Amino acid sequence: MNLRRDDFGMIDTGGNLLQPYEPWMSRALDLARRAFDEDEVPVGALIVHQDRLLGEGYNQREALNDPTAHAEMIAITQAAQTLGSWRLEGCTLFVTLEPCPMCAGAIVQARIPTVIYGTTDPKAGACHSLFRITDDARLNHRSTVIGGVLREDCRSLLQEFFAKQRALGKK
Repeated sequence: MNLRRDDFGMIDTGGNLLQPYEPWMSRALDLARRAFDEDEVPVGALIVHQDRLLGEGYNQREALNDPTAHAEMIAITQAAQTLGSWRLEGCTLFVTLEPCPMCAGAIVQARIPTVIYGTTDPKAGACHSLFRITDDARLNHRSTVIGGVLREDCRSLLQEFFAKQRALGKK
C-alpha cells in the first residue's frame, strides 16, 4: 500500500483504512447538520465505548450563549454521566472537525485514548494543524489521533455554512 503524509503529517491512505470509522462519523455528520440547521457552526461529535454510544453533541454556543458549548465538550459531559466516571478510558471520540485547544485539553483530562476526526482546522486545530496537545509528552495522557474520515463531507458542510453566513452578512 502506498502511504503518504499530507501537510499536517497525517497519513493519507486513500480512505480505505478509514472505512471502519465511517458509520460513526456519518452519525457525527448528522449532528453537525443539526447544528447547521440551528445556525450554529456545523460540528458534531460522539463518544463510543465498545461499539456503544455513550454521548453525543453538536455546537450550541449561540443557543446557550456559552463559549464552551462545543460538540466535543457536550459529548464528553454526556459520556462521563453515562459511565458515572470522568475517566473515559477505552473510549473513542468521533468529531467532524479537528478539536480546538479547549477541546483537546478536555480530551487529555478525560483520558480519551482515541480521537477520530473528519477535517483539519488550520485556524484552531490542536491535534495536528496548529498544536499537538493530544500528543504532548509533557502532559499526563496522550491520545492516538486519526484524521480524514469522511473529510470531504465534513469540509464541504463547513464551507457551505460559512458561505451562507457571508451571504447573510454574518460571521
